Amino acid sequence: MDYDKKLGIEEFEKALSELKINLSDYQIEQFIKYYELLIHWNKLMNLTSITDFMEVINKHFVDSLSMVKVYRPSNEKILDLGTGAGFPGVPLKIAFPNTKVVLMDSLNKRVRFLNEVIKELDLDNIIAIHGRAEDYGREKDYRESFDISTSRAVAKLSTLSEYCLPFVKKEGLFIAYKSGNISEELEEASKAIKVLGGKVMETKEFTLPFTDINRSFIIIKKNNITPNKYPRTAGKPSKEPL
Repeated sequence: MDYDKKLGIEEFEKALSELKINLSDYQIEQFIKYYELLIHWNKLMNLTSITDFMEVINKHFVDSLSMVKVYRPSNEKILDLGTGAGFPGVPLKIAFPNTKVVLMDSLNKRVRFLNEVIKELDLDNIIAIHGRAEDYGREKDYRESFDISTSRAVAKLSTLSEYCLPFVKKEGLFIAYKSGNISEELEEASKAIKVLGGKVMETKEFTLPFTDINRSFIIIKKNNITPNKYPRTAGKPSKEPL
């Protein structure tokens, strides 16, 4: 595999310094191994269109870890919904090893990749689950059992809220990764967030370190239990947003 490992690590460490994250050499090597697995498996299935080492560092690793701009995990139970190739859940688990992480995705082939990542990186207290939010969000072992639910999935906030908030404990958080101007999306989602038991606590817009990539976070606190009828059956949250 042809890439400049030394330069990549130097740039990664600069960005981590900006985020006030200190990683051990072992954790850095876990990120390197993760990258190599991502590129290898990407030849077998479509995991990401981003394959350049520096781009993966900035657009996947640093972006995932930028959650610390609004919340710094320690030992929380975190759900990463629609995780895809493991973002942001795997980077958060590597950087904050005391967290307990569940990665959920609707495509089984991605879950197979994630299980390989978990095994090769020797990660514990992390599992990958094949399933849909509409189904698992109704199961007692998962519903309202997470401190934090998060997602980098591309979906409207009203839809994401219906997917994510049922999993969050009362007093827990749903942290949505977003791009660009979020004011219109927030306005459109205000009813859904309230109905689902949430309240917007904070929004933050920023640029990823040493890039021109604009990022936003929306932090929603779960103040009330989500009504039993949510999430609705498969497809409805996206086709008929609240």
